[in-house]
Amino acid sequence: MTEKRRISGRTCIITGASSGIGAHLARVMASEGARVALGARRTELTEGIAQEIRNAGGQALAVPMDVTSEKSVAQAFSSAEDAFGPVDTVIANAGVSRHGRSTELAEAELRQVFDTNLLGVHLTANAAARAMMTAGSRGSGAGRIVIIGSITAQLTGQGDAAYAASKAGVAHLGRQLAREWVRQGINLNVVQPGYIRTELVGNWFDSEGGKAQIASWHRRRIMDIDALDDLVLYLASDASAQITGSVFTVDDGQSL
Repeated sequence: MTEKRRISGRTCIITGASSGIGAHLARVMASEGARVALGARRTELTEGIAQEIRNAGGQALAVPMDVTSEKSVAQAFSSAEDAFGPVDTVIANAGVSRHGRSTELAEAELRQVFDTNLLGVHLTANAAARAMMTAGSRGSGAGRIVIIGSITAQLTGQGDAAYAASKAGVAHLGRQLAREWVRQGINLNVVQPGYIRTELVGNWFDSEGGKAQIASWHRRRIMDIDALDDLVLYLASDASAQITGSVFTVDDGQSL
């Protein structure tokens, strides 16, 4: 059985879908047969991506979504369900980073990181669980939630303490929620990618420091944007029925 048949007909919300990994996964999920709602604050970007998907024959909808607001998250789920039916798959990908030593970051910057990366994931997962249980996930076993974390959850470094701590929180939150919903037909797993060249990291890897970082990794290369595709498709599919509460590292050996 191919992955396309496994996720065909699923209704998926992807947060942080206006750029980077979120936008890429929206295209991939749609190309594999899922109905995709692209959630983000920057709707001018998600509208363009959704139109691109529709032009390619897929089903996609841009929905305004601020993951730090429970009301906004609920409205996004409602819009997706009105368009495509019950949501059975959620990719919680939204995240922000504010680089700098902790003593140099303003309180507002710290709150933005934790509110988006940790609270936002929790609010998104809560809304997903409510929608899935209402749709009968306990009987169907069809609920799938995939949280996109980061290998910084298990590393120490300079200039990303808030980001790394928020991602460490996400990894444990994923296991906690998986345990809470284990009898509700909802599988929740966390994928921790290594460094990928996206908008989130900006031009860092073109700088001398960034080049030195790449050179320090065993394979001396940065990961491609499609590095997570196969695992995310699998975790969103029926084939992953017996996998929940797991944390997967996909980093090309960067953290070794």
